[in-house]
Amino acid sequence: MGLLDRALNIGESKRFKEYEKRVARISAFEPELELESDEELRERMDGLRELVRSQPDDKIDATLDQVLPECFAIVREVGRRTMNMRHFDVQLIGGMVLHSGAIAEMKTGEGKTLTGTTAVVLNSLAGRGVHVVTVNDYLAKRDAEWMMPLYEACGVSVGILQNDMHPQDKVDAYKCDVTYGTNSEFGFDYL
Repeated sequence: MGLLDRALNIGESKRFKEYEKRVARISAFEPELELESDEELRERMDGLRELVRSQPDDKIDATLDQVLPECFAIVREVGRRTMNMRHFDVQLIGGMVLHSGAIAEMKTGEGKTLTGTTAVVLNSLAGRGVHVVTVNDYLAKRDAEWMMPLYEACGVSVGILQNDMHPQDKVDAYKCDVTYGTNSEFGFDYL
């Protein structure tokens, strides 16, 4: 193993230990959240949203990092209740990786669609719009509709871009907290 490989492995090990600590903080919320009603969970999420949006622009990213454990814990509990799907620890770590702006590589069947919900909900708190890019219209529609109960319970609105949509429908989709679509739709709309 070369020097660069060893340095990268040490860096990854350090980062993974930080992720494990965050997973422990997320899991610490679980007993408390299990006792709360759906309305109380929504109120918690609304409180986080209000906290993040009250920050000046230069403090929003730091505030998102600060509220990540509670937000991820709420999303995990909401996923369990609305879809009977509880995020595994590795999926929480995948959400943290996505939130950091990195790529989370997962194999087929490991729950990428559910994994993304943690980062999507967290980043939607800022009110800047979150784009989820899929490879085709079918997956954009399927994934958005599949995760819709979780998003709605968290107070997150969802828009879906599809090929050949009416321009006003696209405008409406972009006004949502999260917009699902393909890279070509986002790209051509930007141009």
